[in-house]
Amino acid sequence: MINIHAVNEVNDRLQIDFAVLEDCCRAILRDHDHHRGEITFIFTTDEPLNKLKIRYFDQDVLTDVIAFNLEEAGQPLEGEIYISWDRTLENAELFQERPARELKRLAIHAILHLLGFDDGTDREKAEMRKLENHYLEKIPGSLVRQK
Repeated sequence: MINIHAVNEVNDRLQIDFAVLEDCCRAILRDHDHHRGEITFIFTTDEPLNKLKIRYFDQDVLTDVIAFNLEEAGQPLEGEIYISWDRTLENAELFQERPARELKRLAIHAILHLLGFDDGTDREKAEMRKLENHYLEKIPGSLVRQK
């Protein structure tokens, strides 16, 4: 069984549709032969992600998403995913995308990172973008509920 948890530190500025988040996780994990695990999403703002980036990566930069693998070798997938709503909004404007779609892309991107996909080279970035686009089309719904 895949257990999904979500923490919303953004408060009323963001309402996550948990059912769509679960659908994203389960579809991607199932496609990559992961049937057990636990993922916690923390939707937050720039400041907490910046602090994590400094603490764990020694980089004082803003980032949109950080994914931490927590499982031991041979154990079911376990991870924490941090997503900045501030970066989501800025990315959406930059790429002329709806914020809800950009948030879904970032969630998909982070799940792929937990599965071992990387985006350090142009080739890896292209592969991740292809998978992101695939899952954006495959999984219906918006991660953001309308108020």
